Amino acid sequence: MVKLAEWMGKGIFRKHGIPTPVGVVVRSAEEAEAATRTGRVPLPCVVKAQVLAGGRGKGGAVQFANTPAEAALATRSILALEFKGEKVREVLLEQKVSILREFYLSFALDRSLRMPILMASAQGGVEVESVPEEAILRIPIHPFVGLAGYERRQVIRLFGLSGPAAKSLDDLLDRAWGVFQSEDAELVEINPLGLVGSGVIALDAKVVIEDDAAFRHPEYSEVRDDRTPLEEIAREKGIAFVQLDGNIGVIANGAGLTMATLDVLAEFGGRPGVFLDLGGTDDPGKVTEAFLLMAKAMPRAVFLNIFGGVTRCDTVATGLVEAMKQVPASERFPLVARIRGNNEAEGVAILKSAGVTSLSDLKESVQATVRAAEVPVEAPRGTVA
Repeated sequence: MVKLAEWMGKGIFRKHGIPTPVGVVVRSAEEAEAATRTGRVPLPCVVKAQVLAGGRGKGGAVQFANTPAEAALATRSILALEFKGEKVREVLLEQKVSILREFYLSFALDRSLRMPILMASAQGGVEVESVPEEAILRIPIHPFVGLAGYERRQVIRLFGLSGPAAKSLDDLLDRAWGVFQSEDAELVEINPLGLVGSGVIALDAKVVIEDDAAFRHPEYSEVRDDRTPLEEIAREKGIAFVQLDGNIGVIANGAGLTMATLDVLAEFGGRPGVFLDLGGTDDPGKVTEAFLLMAKAMPRAVFLNIFGGVTRCDTVATGLVEAMKQVPASERFPLVARIRGNNEAEGVAILKSAGVTSLSDLKESVQATVRAAEVPVEAPRGTVA
């Protein structure tokens, strides 16, 4: 998926006729001062970090300014932040508006229903996560029919709007649905959607574009999203690689087995930190590439869990052993292997010849991995379980 920063999402909104506050994106305190001093951004203004993580309002990544000097100071402060692991590189300056009410509105792809869904709540803003389920309206949208007039009226009634405000919301709903369709979006979210004067206006914008539709949207090809540098390298190599917050690396084949492995590790007290899905490949070269990428993430231990159906256990083991030879001593880690299925005996023999213990029982191998990850960091790395 391609996650767009707020300022890019609002650019798309404006292209589709959705009203947003006047604003510009800046990358230095000097730019911020100039933008407010020349009137490109009217004062007072809101200064917002352009990061992809939520919770900016509570995390100090949104500030207010009444003068050009205050705008410069707030911008300098926010650009110095690392917000939820992401370095702030851009700041959005926007005119501060007088908000009468705040709402929540989104269109998202509901994979269980296999169709888009409209979600709306009369309670929006920073506390939207605490809104009770019964206060959120959910309307499945049939993709062939589109957003119907009676569905828009349901949202208008939920928000309690009438007159010009109701007409404004009706138009915005239609245009937001247009964004969702024309941009091949997985998510179009406005939180908060503000009632300003007699109309509604998008005070925030979260737009996520479907990866598989990227060929239709070359304008997003260079968009920076929330991939880590290692995830970006993996993407270029065609490797399914995701970094999490834990300290145990997982190498498995197939999305189902990979996710099940993460669950079992968590059940026994492990904290998955990196997972790497080999899919159906058993090319030793590809396995080597994947393993070396895992090593750069510096896990405390790695669990290799392979089921040999189409994949051959012996070729995976060959790639693994070759990769182990190339891992620098400073990046080595305890390794626990469990390989079952096609050419299992040959794979186990290859691993044993390299000094790797291969365990056939899932529970036993997971517990061995968790124990290995608990060894103090001062202990020599590179030993195998």
